[in-house]
Amino acid sequence: MRLLCVLVVYIAVAAGFLHLVAAETSGHSNNWAVLVDTSRYWFNYRHIANTLSIYTTIKRLGIPDSNILLMLADDIACNPRNPHPTFVFNNADQQTNLYDDIVEVDYRGYEVTAGNFLDVLHGTHNPAVPKSKRLLSNNQSNLLVYITGHGGDGFMKFQDKEEVTSDGIGKAFALMHEQNKYNELLFIADTCQAASLYGSIRSPNIVSMASSKIGEDSLSHHVDYNVGVSVIDRFTYYMLDFFQGMGPDSTATMQNLIDHVRPKRLHSTFNFKAEAFGRPMSNVLLTDFFGDRKRVASRRQKAAHAQCTSRSGNTRAHNESNIEWQAPVQVATDADKAYSTPQQSSHHQEKLYVVEQPSMNEDLALLVLFSALSFVACSLMNRHL
Repeated sequence: MRLLCVLVVYIAVAAGFLHLVAAETSGHSNNWAVLVDTSRYWFNYRHIANTLSIYTTIKRLGIPDSNILLMLADDIACNPRNPHPTFVFNNADQQTNLYDDIVEVDYRGYEVTAGNFLDVLHGTHNPAVPKSKRLLSNNQSNLLVYITGHGGDGFMKFQDKEEVTSDGIGKAFALMHEQNKYNELLFIADTCQAASLYGSIRSPNIVSMASSKIGEDSLSHHVDYNVGVSVIDRFTYYMLDFFQGMGPDSTATMQNLIDHVRPKRLHSTFNFKAEAFGRPMSNVLLTDFFGDRKRVASRRQKAAHAQCTSRSGNTRAHNESNIEWQAPVQVATDADKAYSTPQQSSHHQEKLYVVEQPSMNEDLALLVLFSALSFVACSLMNRHL
């Protein structure tokens, strides 16, 4: 009987330990991103800038262009109204050109439709669509889906002609889960009434973030008077403000970001949904979705190996290969340095809506409590027998 009791306690502790380990790690091996601007026309400049800002950030943190599908509904860099042809800025100080020579747009202009967006998620392409325009993720992929533009209660407009509904998004993610196209998925919507877009998402391992609650507008941050329009939205601005200075090895978590995007800054109410997600937000690294830590680590290993072989007298060509591998890690962009901290508004100090989730400390406490109760129960059984 004593042996049986010891075995029960051991199993309880082991199960709890495995649960804690699983809760801490993502378990993914690669990262993908689908970044979508749904608006065209010059006055929607900020939506293109929003999308390019996220694109620049995730590339800086290690996700390669081969794993990013970039959808821009308009080419504002070459718009006749643009006083800086081939340039797109996200700040009035105009320090950073988001539309440089290394931007790879996969869907542009009239290719950005509701149907093509859903085809990317479903994988239901015409056979003529090349692999470079397909989402080739798998069950080991962590996927970021970011969408910005004009929306309403339960829908997202595409180019003022068609729309994707919250039901359509929910069904698309459900199909992706059935097809094993993701390990974990982060869905971000920066639009008016953004929280309505995740109302039909019920698939597991998905975190949804929204710049505004139902019935609420999502606002722009500031105007560049030289360009003549707003150049970025408030939610994306403060997300990028948080990413400023972050590197691929950052330990910043999703909870840190959630705490940063307060209603006082956004002038709208940030919402998120994570009931079916397997980990508390305090254990989810931002680089699980916005970067590729494993790919960066692999590059560093190859760079170190190349450096060692070059010191041993290998060819100059091998050494140049080493530099090429290091470049994405060492070459710092100033994409996030273009953000100044504006004077904080005292309006709209609404309570932040946060889905309550168990923390690691709570999980550990439950593990200890269950183990203690198991031990007490075994002791009582021994006395009774």
